Amino acid sequence: MKAKLHHTAIAISMGLAMAGVQADTLKKPALDAIAAQAVKAQSTFPQFLKSVAEQDASVAGAVRRYVAGEALQGDDLTNVARLLGLYTRLTQETHVVRSITEMVALPTVRDAKIPPHEHKAIIDFGAMVEKMAKDFGLKYRNVDNRVFEVTLPGTGADEFGILTHADVVPVVPSEWILEGQQLDPFKVTRVGDKLYGRGTIDDKGSIATVLYAMKAVKEARLPVQRSIRLMIETTEETGGEAMKYYREKTQLPEYNIVLDSKYPAVVAEKGTGAIKAFFADMHTDAQRPIITALAGAASSNAIAQTATASIEAGDAAMLTAVMQKLQAAKDGFVAQHQSSGKFGIDVLPSAGKIEIKVTGSSAHGSRPEEGVNPVPRLSLFLQQTLQLDGSQPMVQANQYSRALRYINGVYGVDYFGKALNVAYADDFMGPLTISPNFIKAGNGQLEVTANARMPRGKSPEQLKAEVEKGIASWSAATQVPVKIEYTQGNWMARDPKGAWLATLLNIFGDTTGLDAKPVPTAGSTTAKLMPNAINFGPAMPGKKYTAHNALEYKELPDLQADMQMFTEMLVRIGNLKQMQ
Repeated sequence: MKAKLHHTAIAISMGLAMAGVQADTLKKPALDAIAAQAVKAQSTFPQFLKSVAEQDASVAGAVRRYVAGEALQGDDLTNVARLLGLYTRLTQETHVVRSITEMVALPTVRDAKIPPHEHKAIIDFGAMVEKMAKDFGLKYRNVDNRVFEVTLPGTGADEFGILTHADVVPVVPSEWILEGQQLDPFKVTRVGDKLYGRGTIDDKGSIATVLYAMKAVKEARLPVQRSIRLMIETTEETGGEAMKYYREKTQLPEYNIVLDSKYPAVVAEKGTGAIKAFFADMHTDAQRPIITALAGAASSNAIAQTATASIEAGDAAMLTAVMQKLQAAKDGFVAQHQSSGKFGIDVLPSAGKIEIKVTGSSAHGSRPEEGVNPVPRLSLFLQQTLQLDGSQPMVQANQYSRALRYINGVYGVDYFGKALNVAYADDFMGPLTISPNFIKAGNGQLEVTANARMPRGKSPEQLKAEVEKGIASWSAATQVPVKIEYTQGNWMARDPKGAWLATLLNIFGDTTGLDAKPVPTAGSTTAKLMPNAINFGPAMPGKKYTAHNALEYKELPDLQADMQMFTEMLVRIGNLKQMQ
């Protein structure tokens, strides 16, 4: 792997030269100084450029040639594109935030009863994008409500793609409480520099930002050799069938940039898997204590903020004994297991019922290390306290108690697959992670779904066989019958060379002042379905990725950086003489 990374570094250096990136292009200190002195109400981009040229003589020639309508190349193109990005950031923030707010208000969560392309929120989202495209003077195409296209035509025959998605993951409304205030997940709420709302970072913030970037490039009359095709997919969170449909109807661009992961530039992705376990419903005695409900995350690709269980009994004395046992055990359990992540337990009695709630910390399903999963902690607490695997359990055996034993025995509180003896890691892509997240009852059975993220080092078939063997061994040892359905997607690792990757890294490094090297991600995006696809943002390095989280948010300074970088990206990638 080290040899491959060295090879990539050489290719990046060559690409920087091919892209015309020199030492005297504007970088973060100069850009910050310009931003600090800029008058945000500048009426036109040329006026903004002239004021910049008065401050910084190094760009005076580029500004003069742009104003004269001359073709721009090399450093001149880089500097004017970079200044257009800065100008867009300084003048369009209010408009971008308003558009994000309108997009978030459309609950584009998949409904199991309605095909996504017939969902009103998806259709309305397409109509919103169509209006923006027409208002901005861009071309719009609706591919059967599966993919919405917006195109900025270029002067040549080539094009490159920008891929985003309009759908979002479900929410648990009770988890959207910030400092005691209930937030509406589908209404953008600004608190300080954070914009809270489902989709603000995944992916509606990127959609609004890149649309305004396309508008800026068109209005600035900066010609691009390549047409820029924005593709807004509508099923990314649930398998990407809309993109698969689109591929059958439309020729994909040969090169694509995906705005659905993190910076600086993602060249490797883990494969996503779903391990579904099913436990058949069992008949029980209504008088004796029994677990009657379990709940975790709202989707399998999210780490929940809270996990809950309900215990009921017709016999009040027996139910009281269970409650007292749980109350007496919870503080000691938390203290014993706090080293694996901060969490809390509440035991709440009500008429004929006990509610147990474990509060952890939500995270994206691909990044369990950024959260504290309450599902396995709830499972372990109930199993130990109620002696679910003992000879005299305090509740009757049923599908729920079996599911709890399964979660403990097969996964435990770690997320590396150690209990199944399948743990491994790649030196670039990181470790395998498996986390039990989603629990659903229905159709005579209880489903528990674990989210798997598989790095390079094994094939999907090999991992699937090992996991299924481990679960079968656990089932035989515990005599707990379980039905398994396991689908495992493959990892992706690319080694793109040349100017387009180098340009993205240069944009990021010069704009932010941060280290700019290709990175892997545990997330799995529709980039896997695209040729030559690299993810470019929007998550900043060193920060928690709030996509799929309770209280998802986008930080305003990061949104401003997106506006600046996306605009420059369109101009510079659109004018590269060659991509590789």
